Amino acid sequence: MAQQRAIFGGGCFWCTEAVFRQVKGVSQVISGYAGGARPNPNYEQVCSGATGHAEVIAVDFDDTTISFDTLLDIFFATHDPTTLNRQGNDIGSQYRSVIYYQNEQQQQIAQAKIEQLKQQGINAVTELSAAVPFYEAESYHQDFYTKNPTQGYCNFSIPPKLSKLKQYFADQLV
Repeated sequence: MAQQRAIFGGGCFWCTEAVFRQVKGVSQVISGYAGGARPNPNYEQVCSGATGHAEVIAVDFDDTTISFDTLLDIFFATHDPTTLNRQGNDIGSQYRSVIYYQNEQQQQIAQAKIEQLKQQGINAVTELSAAVPFYEAESYHQDFYTKNPTQGYCNFSIPPKLSKLKQYFADQLV
């Protein structure tokens, strides 16, 4: 296959984007919105919780360098898949744990990963849904952590995620 796209929601897109930008084989990470009914939503609309959209990232990757399975391992290790509509202080359906699979293979791999977590006693509430329209977030949200490393929320939330990434996936980092 080579180039693929994965769409993950694991809370604030600034946090998930910062993680996946560090991964070898990932060519692009785009913050955006997916899963709701409103076309072309903006940040304020999504934050209101009224659109049904989640904050997500689109991860473009080369599956000859990194597998979708490994991306899922990183996804599950760097957010809490057991909390419904919440990640840390971010509360609402826009912060839900979600995977929008792009094809049948991704669906099967993600379903198996969720079942594996449950067998390990981890009650993952991660939503698994077929691909839906992805709406790119406003430009100021793209690569937010790199552009705003001293921003309070980022300083609190992102370093622990990057620490886990380095601890468990050091061989997968650029």
